[in-house]
Order: sequence, then structure tokens, then C-alpha cells
Amino acid sequence: QVQLMESGGGLVQAGGSLRLSCAASRSIANIDNMGWYRQAPGKERELVAEIINYGRIIYADSVKNRFTLSRDIGKNTMYLQMDSLKPDDTGVYYCRLRAAWGQGTLVTVSS
Repeated sequence: QVQLMESGGGLVQAGGSLRLSCAASRSIANIDNMGWYRQAPGKERELVAEIINYGRIIYADSVKNRFTLSRDIGKNTMYLQMDSLKPDDTGVYYCRLRAAWGQGTLVTVSS
């Protein structure tokens, strides 16, 4: 079972930026599906962005044109660049690689 470790969360003011990282314990080359999810306080976990079909990236409507998912195959790491952050983006962010989940990293956006 692959191990995933997120990092990069923190406290930021509205309008600011953060970059999250998800380091995998094995190669992420030839992975058809991996992505980022988030869970806000009192809400269900929701999709933020994911890679499907080995390369196509889809985004939740709420983060389009603000968040960018990328990955570095050589470093076995997936990233989520988050710009123009809003208080509604607050939550615990998780990365997923097929059935494996990371432990999450907290993002707090103050108004």
C-alpha cells in the first residue's frame, strides 16, 4: 500500500497563496487517477482537483482559475498551487492515489 504525506498547509489571509505537496512512497508514473480533496468543518469531503485518464485534470467549479494541480514524476510528488484564497477554502486538504489517502493538511484562510 502506497503511503502519502501532505505538507504545505497553514494560515493565510484572503487573497493569499499556498502550495500543498503530496509525497508518495512509490512512483506516481503511469498513475491513472490521483487528486486533492478537502473537508471543511461540519461538511463532507469534496473533490478539489484530480488527474483522470493518466493526464486530464479536472477542477471543482469553486476553484477553477485559482488552483492548479501539477506533479513531478521524478520526485513522486503531486502539488496543489492555491491562489486568490478565500475563507471558504478553509479545511483539511487530503491527497488521494487510487484507494490510498494521506493524513491531511490544514488550510485556514482568514478574512
